Amino acid sequence: MTIKLYCFGESGNAYKAALALELSGLDWEPVKVDFFGGETRTPDYRAQINTLGEAPVMIDEDIKLTQSGVIQDYVSEKSGKFGGRDAAERREILRWVLWDNHKLSSMAGMTRFLMNFLPEAKQPKEVIAFNQARLAATYDLLNTHLQGRDWIVGDGLTNADLSCCGYLYYPEPFGFVREDHPNIDAWLTRLSQVDGWKSPYDLMPGSPADRT
Repeated sequence: MTIKLYCFGESGNAYKAALALELSGLDWEPVKVDFFGGETRTPDYRAQINTLGEAPVMIDEDIKLTQSGVIQDYVSEKSGKFGGRDAAERREILRWVLWDNHKLSSMAGMTRFLMNFLPEAKQPKEVIAFNQARLAATYDLLNTHLQGRDWIVGDGLTNADLSCCGYLYYPEPFGFVREDHPNIDAWLTRLSQVDGWKSPYDLMPGSPADRT
């Protein structure tokens, strides 16, 4: 049975799950969630798809999972890819997935939303500046970690990479400039050269162009 991923192109968290599925070789298909039309806030969506009112959501026969990190873990279990070679490596991958969720994706996702999906008059400039200052330190940490490394953990692509890259391929400005962080830039280029890689708007349905 084909795995279904409820997702939308603008979501970096959905992209993490979609990219893991795409690169794993598992049979899957995206199901567009009309986030900007309010679908995730409807009673039907919360009752039938996700009580938390979020995307992504993965459905594989009778298994339903939410949260990108959990979906990535399931993809690894089912495909044998991206999960690490031993217990120590799996824990290190989990450490970076949790770090990304707390320090990188949460801040980058919110800052990108405030800067690009709100009318300019409603953009909280002080909040954006505060978030960007915190993100600058986060980018520096990741850039330093990647010095002399091809991948975040071990010697191959793992869920640590698939999680941390989630928002960094998006074209909308939110304060991240790849050229300012050469190790991150090289890592993102390396990841995009993996067979089967696709950018967010090519991998999932939905983009800002749909609403213009």
